[in-house]
Amino acid sequence: MPGPPNKKQKRQDYRQSLKENGTTHMPKKKFYRQRAHANPFSDHRLEYPTRPENMDWSTFFPTFVVDAQPDPVPQTAEDTGSTPKTPPKKLTKDVEVVDIGCGFGGLLVALSPVMPDTLIVGMEIRSQVTEFVQDRIRALRAKDPEEKQYQNIACLRANTMKFLPNFFRKGQLSKIFICFPDPHFKQRKHKARIVTTTLCSEYAYVLKPSGIVYTITDVEDLHLWMVQHLEAHPSFERVSEEEQDADACVEVMKMETEEGKKVERNKGQKFVALFRRLEDPPW
Repeated sequence: MPGPPNKKQKRQDYRQSLKENGTTHMPKKKFYRQRAHANPFSDHRLEYPTRPENMDWSTFFPTFVVDAQPDPVPQTAEDTGSTPKTPPKKLTKDVEVVDIGCGFGGLLVALSPVMPDTLIVGMEIRSQVTEFVQDRIRALRAKDPEEKQYQNIACLRANTMKFLPNFFRKGQLSKIFICFPDPHFKQRKHKARIVTTTLCSEYAYVLKPSGIVYTITDVEDLHLWMVQHLEAHPSFERVSEEEQDADACVEVMKMETEEGKKVERNKGQKFVALFRRLEDPPW
């Protein structure tokens, strides 16, 4: 006779039952075991669009799909570089806010009612953490039969260090959140930090003028590193303390993320810095 299922099988069965039953119960983290960090330079099995126009957001934001879709004109093999396929459905609005490394989705869930008319997406490299957030959002939506709450947030698995411009057009975003990123303490690991000179240029590319990059960490050395790189970039200027304190998203960022709550319990410090995207100089 077969023995009892092992822990891995139990976790898989639990996650599958959530999807099949459409339950309103919140997922439990213990069934989504994952290492704390992932190597952003590894060749993960990721799906990503070749360009932003090819990204199908309709499955992530179904209530924002345009009702009357134009007659589909299949993309040719020449357009896609593969077999012909139908273009993605259009949404009534574009994604405007991104939480890079969204973790278990605390910020997404908290921002949803604060910005109810804005599409917000979390991007997370760890597969089972991504699945947890997706199941969490699915459960929150199922609790609202009128389909009004939490319809504006979504989570997908992605490596933003490599593929951020594949998802978003130039100047599409209004806010980027970078909350408690991996500090990569060793000097040889600094190249893996989520704020570098190269990545600042990518954030500048996808942000519209006056868009904001929000950063927060409990590691002062990392805070100084992020400030140094963003201040040195010609496309950004630091937001003043007064304007920072008046921004409602800052308090949400400080108090609603899982890491933020842990720092609060341990009575640690939180270092916050905001940077505004400047207009491009005239040619």
